[in-house]
Amino acid sequence: MTIFFHPPFLANPAELVSVLQDQGHAVIDAQAVETLSACPAPALAAWRPFWANLPSDNFLKDGGRYRKRRHSCFVVNGAQLTQVAHRAHWQPLEYNALHGGMQRLFEPMDSALVSQAAWQHLLLWLGQVCSGLKGSQPWYVEAHQFRIDTTNGIGRPTPEGAHRDGVDMVAVFLVDRQGVKGGETRVFEAAGPNGQRFTLTEPWSLLLLDDARVVHETTPIQPLQPLQPVQADGAATYRDTLVITLRARGFQEDAP
Repeated sequence: MTIFFHPPFLANPAELVSVLQDQGHAVIDAQAVETLSACPAPALAAWRPFWANLPSDNFLKDGGRYRKRRHSCFVVNGAQLTQVAHRAHWQPLEYNALHGGMQRLFEPMDSALVSQAAWQHLLLWLGQVCSGLKGSQPWYVEAHQFRIDTTNGIGRPTPEGAHRDGVDMVAVFLVDRQGVKGGETRVFEAAGPNGQRFTLTEPWSLLLLDDARVVHETTPIQPLQPLQPVQADGAATYRDTLVITLRARGFQEDAP
């Protein structure tokens, strides 16, 4: 039997920014995402196939084959969304002890997805949330499609462990999970003793994080029925997420 720890508190959509200000993170359900972002549920559901063809992440230092991903970058400036030239993803070692300091160039997201009106609505809404939290300004956005599968019996959504991302806000959308146990989200105060643990199970439910105030991680996943053969590509058992980060004053760069 699989036990899920449900989020202890679903934020009232009308009070989302105040909840983020109060506790540094917030969880909202899929209906609230649909309402606040003006992205109809059928449009979000129709994105699921875009996670079926993600290329392998060839930068995993633990030698794993469990992560597939795509990555693209944008700028949100008020009501304007601009996709920028494709660029590498970079984080300092301060925020990612395992993969920091590396220029990791992933395949870009499919243009058939990022050209959709719903995609623009989603990112513009997140920019509004971030401006409500941090003050109105341009936001430098990195979008990551992840599939964590159980090709070798276990998949690690956050192989770097509990971490911050070095940005202003992190948005973690659960897209889908199939045939797996685990994948528990853990959020801790960066400068305090308090923490919470829960499992996102509803497609398009959302965890928002004030990256300056909390650290987060997701526990490994395993097949629900480990005695059954796992497909060679792990396609039968996986956890799909969309992670979007927003940062003021530019993208993180490998600079002194």
